[in-house]
Amino acid sequence: MIHWQLVPFTQLTTQQLYQLLQLRVDVFVVEQTCPYPELDGKDCLPQVHHLLGYKEDELIACARLLPKGVSYPSVSIGRVATKQTHRGGGLGHQLIQQALAGCEHLWPQSDIEIGAQEHLADFYAQHGFVATSAMYLEDDIPHIDMKLSK
Repeated sequence: MIHWQLVPFTQLTTQQLYQLLQLRVDVFVVEQTCPYPELDGKDCLPQVHHLLGYKEDELIACARLLPKGVSYPSVSIGRVATKQTHRGGGLGHQLIQQALAGCEHLWPQSDIEIGAQEHLADFYAQHGFVATSAMYLEDDIPHIDMKLSK
């Protein structure tokens, strides 16, 4: 069973912060062989929340929930990651469901925009997201913008 926590940056413990950054670097920098500025200044902005999914004491999933105007005109979800050793059993879908519930709790009835890796467009479409842009490269990885309208 996964234990989910939705935490603003100022309330993350040092252990949680370390685990969060380690998971994101492991997925986005190491696994995807993509050196990019992981620390982009958005994590610690007011109203930004971090969704953490734990199995026992191990962080296995995370996402960043951002208020309107930080990454997009709408509320957004970013830095969506699952630990490689826990994929294939629906964890990604649970993570998105929890992220959507978190956004609804924080910013009721708000549209949600994401910059999705293009190969995950069908995955996000299963959660109601619709493509709103043509493919573009972000850090040499094909992406598309997608939106869930409320």
